[in-house]
Amino acid sequence: MENANKQNELKDKKVIILGGSAGLGLATAKAAAYDGANVIIVSSNQKRIDDALTQLPDHCTGYAVNLSQEEQIKSFFERVGSFDHLIYTAGENITKSIIDDTVTEQAKDFFNIRFWGAFAAIKYGKKLISENGSITLMSGSFGQRPSKGYCLGATLCGTLNAFTRAMAVELAPIRVNNVAAGIIKTDLWNNLDESDRNNFYQHLENTLLLKRVGEAEDIARAIVYLIKQTYTTGQSLLVDGGAVLV
Repeated sequence: MENANKQNELKDKKVIILGGSAGLGLATAKAAAYDGANVIIVSSNQKRIDDALTQLPDHCTGYAVNLSQEEQIKSFFERVGSFDHLIYTAGENITKSIIDDTVTEQAKDFFNIRFWGAFAAIKYGKKLISENGSITLMSGSFGQRPSKGYCLGATLCGTLNAFTRAMAVELAPIRVNNVAAGIIKTDLWNNLDESDRNNFYQHLENTLLLKRVGEAEDIARAIVYLIKQTYTTGQSLLVDGGAVLV
């Protein structure tokens, strides 16, 4: 009976996942729905939302929202009403670029969805979160261990880690946490051609302590853990297969 209760800790909880139509967000939607949650997925692409909903229980719903547009985010939260947990996993493909080759104006765009989208989601969603509710953001292990060519990614991760702590203080007692993910097999790495991507993954399998590349389900389990863990806030949970140690 105790295990059954634990499995259904999210039963009837309303969980909003921004970026929930694919990759880490969809894996999290599946995990939360399995645990009994009523999940609302959000992304900019209606077709991907429709495809994702075929993989989720019938009580789950989806909305098409351009997460680079603050007014659309504001309008979404005005429509959706009160809820329990907010999860933000949205982001574009990861791009490698050393600082000399980086166009500053294009670099600014990298922060639009990943940071400013999360900022706006919290700004307009926080007043609708129920007592004992939570917010979970996404960053990455580059914030702790940058790699050459990923200065923008490392900077963004560090920003989100700091933003998490700031929001935990400002919004208390709402819990605000963050998952700092290592390299995970998702479409975010599709900017690499197939051969380079497979070589990259093989290198990680040879060097990581756990001898495998992460899967979306690894991050989903971490996010669900954080929304259930009612005595944790302001933390960045590192889920990277031991990458920062090697």
